[in-house]
Amino acid sequence: MQSDMLLHIANFSTLFMCMVLKFPQIFVLMRAKCSTGVSLNSLLLELIGFIVFVTYQMYYDYPPPTYLEYPILIAQDVILLLLILHYNGSLRQSLIYAVLFVGGWRLLTVERWIIDLAMSLCTFISAASKFAQLRCLWRSKDAGQVSALSWAMATYTCMARIYTTTVTTGDMQVLVRFVAMTLLNLWVLLTVVYYQRRSGSSKKDD
Repeated sequence: MQSDMLLHIANFSTLFMCMVLKFPQIFVLMRAKCSTGVSLNSLLLELIGFIVFVTYQMYYDYPPPTYLEYPILIAQDVILLLLILHYNGSLRQSLIYAVLFVGGWRLLTVERWIIDLAMSLCTFISAASKFAQLRCLWRSKDAGQVSALSWAMATYTCMARIYTTTVTTGDMQVLVRFVAMTLLNLWVLLTVVYYQRRSGSSKKDD
């Protein structure tokens, strides 16, 4: 009974957080009208990882509560992508990305081995997205347009999914992915906080 309650709490808290997870980042970009420090490559890789992951879960008929947040995250990432492209002056590229993402998503379920192979690479794709964001932060040394709150919520949701995956499907590929994502999200979060605090200290000194 207690484990069922914990599972429900983990599922619903994750779903609730994911409903608003990208909102802080979206609001920061809209307020700044600039995408400095936010990596386009990171966002594209994250979208690929999300699409592969949710398609894999649906293909194998896993319980919907274990992946229900991903369509919501994909929708929020699409909004972020459009904002970044808009502020970079390359909004026309959105049509190309739309064709590639929809075509790739359809391709995933053509054969079982394709979705299995894609899922085996999913952790590396998602990890690459975090490293792309870290690289962007290291190069710009500016986290003013990056939302620490979004990364903190992302870290929590991955931690919650470690628990829900363990007690439901026990899928090792999925579990490894969530452990890796928890550590990398935490790394990005700490990096963002570091640069934001350093920027705040510099302004005070000036």
